[in-house]
Amino acid sequence: MTPATADVVVVGAGPAGCAAAITLARAGRQVVVIDKARFPRDKCCGDGLTTGALRLLEHFGLSPSAVASWTPLTDVWIRSPSTRVGYFPLPQDRGTYAAVARRIDLDAALVDLARQAGATVAEGHGLVKTGCPQVSDTISIEAEGLGTISARYVIGADGMWSPLRRLLGVADEPGYHGEWHAVRQYFTDVTGPAARELWVIFEPDLLPGYVWSFPLAGGRANVGFGILRAKANLHGSQLAKLWPEMLAREHIRALLGASARPESAHRAWPIPTRLGRSALSAAGGRALFAGDAARAGDPMTGEGIGQALETGALAARSVLRAGARHPGRATMDYHRAIATGVALDNQLASLLSRALAHRKGVRGAIWVASSTPWRAGHFARWIFEDYPRALPLTPWRWGRHGFNQPGAWAKAG
Repeated sequence: MTPATADVVVVGAGPAGCAAAITLARAGRQVVVIDKARFPRDKCCGDGLTTGALRLLEHFGLSPSAVASWTPLTDVWIRSPSTRVGYFPLPQDRGTYAAVARRIDLDAALVDLARQAGATVAEGHGLVKTGCPQVSDTISIEAEGLGTISARYVIGADGMWSPLRRLLGVADEPGYHGEWHAVRQYFTDVTGPAARELWVIFEPDLLPGYVWSFPLAGGRANVGFGILRAKANLHGSQLAKLWPEMLAREHIRALLGASARPESAHRAWPIPTRLGRSALSAAGGRALFAGDAARAGDPMTGEGIGQALETGALAARSVLRAGARHPGRATMDYHRAIATGVALDNQLASLLSRALAHRKGVRGAIWVASSTPWRAGHFARWIFEDYPRALPLTPWRWGRHGFNQPGAWAKAG
């Protein structure tokens, strides 16, 4: 039975929504999570997990054994537009620094954790997309099949085209489709290097975008590419046509192996990366946005799971600190946390992405980073967000072990 009132309603049960729900429920708040989907459900994604994302997953109590497709990684290979290949090893004896997990498995495990924490999760009940939520000292939303739910706060974690943003009048400009566009396809019977190694391939015609191949157990791989929409100046259907051309390239075929075959059709999706330039709150602070609804993706890599987990948890903590009667404080706290943390990291990533838009920039970066084992190791840890992207430039965030933390689940061996 879903209650008609709660302390907080979370719209969306992906990583951002579950991070918010777990944080709030563990603090003793009554939390209702609604999602139009029923879990497990697939989500178009590259499935890669950075060190930062992994540490957050560990913090929320996730056990890798609960995720069927969990695949830890230590070897990273990057190919430059000039065909130079750099090898970047991650630490192998201090926990997990990188992993791949299908979203159909990962998100279902996070929903289970939210329930275990005490949140009520209502699957198959999306936000009614007509009418405006009523706001006074509470905010009331209408959920499909559930009726009206009133709460002190609503956290919108409902994705790129957030219905909550639209209902509250804070949608981006008409025609907004995100800064990045990506295409993904699962392959099976992979026998080439992609069966066991993570590859990033900078194709000259995609820069600063790239092709990826992330291995999964059983000779399978998640293979795809991401490209800046503005640079490509293409529509989604035209971008999708690039995919067969990419797969036909000799070095990509060799990477997968002669027997590799698609497991299912390719899928495409947009990635929003304008955190700090889109609204983070609405309704006088009664509504906060997280994950893709906050446009939080990494402008350099397009990665978004770690950012979703972080922004979801930050939104929840802002609500907890502000209390039920001070939504303005929640807004200020959340904006401050974003501005002095993940937004700074994304700003630096955006600047670096400009350098990667040129062949010489990519070639130079890979050459320098792979020139010594020490550089290669530290570059790998930086790329996989072992520490926040802009941490070297933000000394107020330096901690005792800021640049030398173990990976996730280090104590578990």
